[in-house]
Amino acid sequence: MGFLFESNEKNFVYWFERRNKGVFLAATPIDVSQILRERLFEQFDTVVLTSATLTVGGRFDYIKQRLGLDHVQERTLPPEFHYGEQALLYLPQRMPDVRDGGFQAKAADEILRLLELSEGRAFCLFTSYTQMRDLHERVNARCEFPLLLQGTAPRSVLLERFKTTPNAVLFATASFWQGVDVPGEQLSCVIVDRLPFAVPSDPVVAARVNALIEDGRNAFAEYQVPQAVLSLKQGFGRLIRSKADRGVLSILDNRIQRMAYGKIFIESLPKYAKTQELRDVQRFFAGRSQ
Repeated sequence: MGFLFESNEKNFVYWFERRNKGVFLAATPIDVSQILRERLFEQFDTVVLTSATLTVGGRFDYIKQRLGLDHVQERTLPPEFHYGEQALLYLPQRMPDVRDGGFQAKAADEILRLLELSEGRAFCLFTSYTQMRDLHERVNARCEFPLLLQGTAPRSVLLERFKTTPNAVLFATASFWQGVDVPGEQLSCVIVDRLPFAVPSDPVVAARVNALIEDGRNAFAEYQVPQAVLSLKQGFGRLIRSKADRGVLSILDNRIQRMAYGKIFIESLPKYAKTQELRDVQRFFAGRSQ
């Protein structure tokens, strides 16, 4: 407790949050590289780090900088899955900017069209609870498939309901972007409403951004974009879990197509088949029964 209230350690951001009736105090390191270097990497002759989401744009620069890795051997192994055949990335045309007042209505229309083609069996993943609830309300009034909403039951219960309910659709946020495994046709579509940039008002995000700016660096390019790329890869990773899985991935945020940094997102994703046409999505799902 003394550390939280009395420490002058500048490498930490000190913050609190309210949860129900409680107030929780926390201290989070802004830069973990020195801590990991001293307490982990220098303690062993060899440390092996593996993950499906270590690279951004095919490079390890971001993770090396974040973890304080200086002398490393890097290797990207070929994927286990045939993404070009098993997955279709659908980037719809004519979507408004996410900041446009009409985005939510257009997103609801696009989600409904995709759910009709996938016959439900989808994760709709959002970057905020507000967006999730708004889209759930818009879609629920017009959707024939059973909809599940994060926050209405514990995470494990919702996941089990999704697995056992034919044609179910789950609306969820951060906790379902990773660590969720639903192999088979029960999950055949993953829809992401926006590029998953971290909320800039989050105290840890704000502190890390400010630290990079004070160091004369480009916080957006060096931290915010790479972090969002890895989050998107995690979210899309929910779909293809075995060599028999097939499905459609979609992101409704047109920034991935029109902004310069969108190219980094595309280059960082597996080599999915890609389309901007809904009829290609229809053909893909029709091919499931062939």
